[in-house]
Amino acid sequence: MGRVVGWEELATLRAGWREGGLRVVFTNGCFDLLHAGHVRYLNQARSLGDILVVGLNSDASVRRLKGPGRPVTPEAERGEILAALSAVDAVAVFGEDTPLSLIRVALPDVLVKGGDWALDAIVGRELVEGRGGRVVTIPVVPGRSTSGLLDRLGGGTR
Repeated sequence: MGRVVGWEELATLRAGWREGGLRVVFTNGCFDLLHAGHVRYLNQARSLGDILVVGLNSDASVRRLKGPGRPVTPEAERGEILAALSAVDAVAVFGEDTPLSLIRVALPDVLVKGGDWALDAIVGRELVEGRGGRVVTIPVVPGRSTSGLLDRLGGGTR
C-alpha cells in the first residue's frame, strides 16, 4: 500500500529507489471514479517494474480537461483511494494540464499510458526514452470508463 506524497518527497524516494536498483514505473490520470478498468490497468502497469508512481490530476486540472461537474471525487479522496491499492507505491498530484514536470521529478524507467494513446502523443516519452527507459501502452478495458459510468448513472433509473 502506498501513500500520497509531495514532489520533494517523491524526489527523495526516487533517489533511494535508484540506489536500491529498483525499476520505477509511472502513469498518470484523473482516476475520478475508480472502476475495474482502472484497477486492471494499474496492476498491469505495476507488473512492469518494482515501484509504481501515479501522477494524479488535480481538481482544477480535471475540470479543464473534462469540463464542469468533474471531478466527481475530490483529489484528496482520489489520492487516498489510489494509494490504498496494493499495486500503487506513491501518488503525487499535479495541477498542470500534462504531467511532464512531475515526470521530470519521478524519472521513471517505464512510462505507461492507456492503449488509446498513440506513442508519439504520450507526454514525457522523449524524456524517458532519452534516459534509456521505455514507453508502454496497455490496452483499455472495453466498456469501462468513468465517462461511460457517469452516462449510465445519469441515464438510468435509480
